[in-house]
Amino acid sequence: MSLNNLDTLYRQVIMDHYKNPRNRGNIDGDSVTIDMNNPTCGDRIQLQMQVENGIVKDAKFEGEGCSISMSSASMMTQAIKGKKVEDAEKMSRAFSEMMLGNEIDTEEFDLEDIEALQGVSKFPARIKCATLAWKAMEKGVREE
Repeated sequence: MSLNNLDTLYRQVIMDHYKNPRNRGNIDGDSVTIDMNNPTCGDRIQLQMQVENGIVKDAKFEGEGCSISMSSASMMTQAIKGKKVEDAEKMSRAFSEMMLGNEIDTEEFDLEDIEALQGVSKFPARIKCATLAWKAMEKGVREE
């Protein structure tokens, strides 16, 4: 697949998550709630996670912001559900490395749609948009 076609596909994946977010809403019952924002551009997120026995049982978000921020939150909640907290944290570190333009071991993590965000690394001002939900998740598992 040509680089231009791949770029178009990635844009389509990002817009699909933006227009049809997965795991948008609130968790009923006990959960950790983390509110974060990016004052530079106005993105804000409220992430809720239900963690039991070291496993992320559920993750949902509410918020507003750019397509990158909201798509990343959608992708992240999909990726961490059912994962051990340690694996979710490793995935977050790998995502941060990807945002810095570094190569990551895709054998260790099945990034699925998240890989569509790798182009954000070319736009330093947008990296905070992409990492906002991930930083909220890291904060949430530390508070758990």
